[in-house]
Amino acid sequence: MSRLRDQVEIPNNTRVTSSRAMTKQREEKKKFRKVAKTVSVDVFIPSVVTVGNLAKLLNVKLDTLRRKMIRTGMEAEASYDHMLTSEYASLLAMEFNRNPVINDEAAFDIYPPLVHPNPSTLPERPPIVTIMGHVDHGKTTLLDTLRSTSVAKGEAGGITQHIGAFSVPVPASGNKADPTRTITFLDTPGHAAFSAMRARGAMVTDVVVLVVAADDGIMPQTREVINLVKGSKVGLVVAINKVDKPGVDVSKVEHALLGEGVQLEAFGGDVPAVHVSGLTGQGLDQLVETISALAEMQDLRAEREGTLHGYVLESKVAKGLGPVATVLVLRGNLKPGQHLICGMASAKVRVLSDANGKPVKVAYPGMAVTVSGWKELPSAGDEVLTGSESDVKKALTNRVRKAEMEASLVDLEAINEQRRLEREKREASEDEQEEGLEGQSEGPQELRLIVKGDVSGTVEAVKGAVEGIGNDLARVKIVSTGVGDVTESDVMRAKAAGGVIIAFSVKVPRNVENEAHSQHVPILTSSVIYKLMDDVTAKVRELLPPIIEKRVSGEATVLQLFDISLKGKKTARIGGCRVTNGVVASNKLARVVRNGQVIHEGRLETLKQRKDDVTEIGKGNECGLNVANFNDLRVGDVVETYEEVELPGKL
Repeated sequence: MSRLRDQVEIPNNTRVTSSRAMTKQREEKKKFRKVAKTVSVDVFIPSVVTVGNLAKLLNVKLDTLRRKMIRTGMEAEASYDHMLTSEYASLLAMEFNRNPVINDEAAFDIYPPLVHPNPSTLPERPPIVTIMGHVDHGKTTLLDTLRSTSVAKGEAGGITQHIGAFSVPVPASGNKADPTRTITFLDTPGHAAFSAMRARGAMVTDVVVLVVAADDGIMPQTREVINLVKGSKVGLVVAINKVDKPGVDVSKVEHALLGEGVQLEAFGGDVPAVHVSGLTGQGLDQLVETISALAEMQDLRAEREGTLHGYVLESKVAKGLGPVATVLVLRGNLKPGQHLICGMASAKVRVLSDANGKPVKVAYPGMAVTVSGWKELPSAGDEVLTGSESDVKKALTNRVRKAEMEASLVDLEAINEQRRLEREKREASEDEQEEGLEGQSEGPQELRLIVKGDVSGTVEAVKGAVEGIGNDLARVKIVSTGVGDVTESDVMRAKAAGGVIIAFSVKVPRNVENEAHSQHVPILTSSVIYKLMDDVTAKVRELLPPIIEKRVSGEATVLQLFDISLKGKKTARIGGCRVTNGVVASNKLARVVRNGQVIHEGRLETLKQRKDDVTEIGKGNECGLNVANFNDLRVGDVVETYEEVELPGKL
């Protein structure tokens, strides 16, 4: 028996076996469907490097590097300014999947100066105060009153769409020889799309003035500012604006702020609240005094001489000057003739000017000035450093090479990822075909955009705002971004990509407009962010498949059935009906509903009243009808006439 059992093959259910095998194969495939291993990229390391500079070389956060050092037993060496040898730096680089190459020439870069060992001996600097708050809560009007210039009238749609920086002279507190001192104010946008600009303003500021409208209370951007300030060393002053409006309840706003975790002085906390009116100027003196007192408590000091360290707040292309940038000086000084490096851009300073356009001979810490002389447009938020012409050229060459290496690595990983996804999709479709299932639908439709704006910060904000528009069926894809007017090359790029050009607060020259018209390239022009978002949303909605809505126009209940003779000895069953709702029309679609379920859909073939053919029957009237290709009408059935209406898709 055992020999027989060995020789005889017991047939299996082939469908069950193949199904189990395919399931097992798919599980094994899923097990190995992992993201491709990241490729190590070369990083050039000098013979000696500080921990802070090594973090920048590796393109990681300082805290991340320090945690890694502590885990590897280098807790004593984990301070920001500790000097590491190339051996230790190379070991740390390998921990971050980098391939260290010790080369002083290729690793050369310009870094911010080390922190002064005794900051109390340095001269005082003006405080940097950032005005923040929700859109239309009166921030710009408040500053407008402070510096007595008309700013708010020039804002498109009444909302700030750039980051403004200017100094305001204020009376000095106490008996000092100098009768006035200055406060540098940053006016950040309040619209939801400009969150990156607000974060940038909070990064370089000493005091944040949170403007809350007394008639509006706590709003989304108000909460965002509160969350930005929490956990930071930035001082906070609350300015409750529009207190001159009749019927406002200031105490309600104060209690709402307390509910958000802002401990006001009125409730025993340490956050001062000042009641102000941007229109009448009420309470502004008290606000300035409060800011000055808070800044004095912080004891803000910085070097007025030595290497420059600053940040780009905004950059744009100015007519006659080329690329210009608003630079906030944090340490050192900035003079015409200096060589600057900022990210991938460099400059030899030609002209310095303040917020009013007046020339400035030298900019000291706490001052914000407009710098011209850039060879390329710097990015908002990048560090500005100074060095000799040769050092700047050498550092810029190394930065460009490093960026190209990282970009090629990203491209390589993206290609590998794309090929992996295509392979998985192909395998998945093969699996579905084996199972007799339909293949998955193609990916979402894309609205391709070329974004042009007046300043880099605005372009960044517009890009971030429109990228979030869409769903799994239709979405936005940014093809390219740029600063300046729309050019013919933008039109050609949009034509090649089948996309749309966004011109935000920039001009479209007549010849470019004609070229776009001839190439059938749409251009969306706007100077108000929320209007632009509405236009882009409408364009994305056009890509969605339409929603087919069935609108019932009439209902008739079958009361009796009749058989009538047709040509060729054929018979047809006619339902004798009474119209119970609406109007039953012969040119509409029809469906038969039995026991609440639709059992047939088609068109009305016959609609008669007595012996006459009619086009429609109103409510309460009787008629005879027949539905095409359906010969199973029963007493009690409901015949509904309807029309199909195409509606635009919803996001």
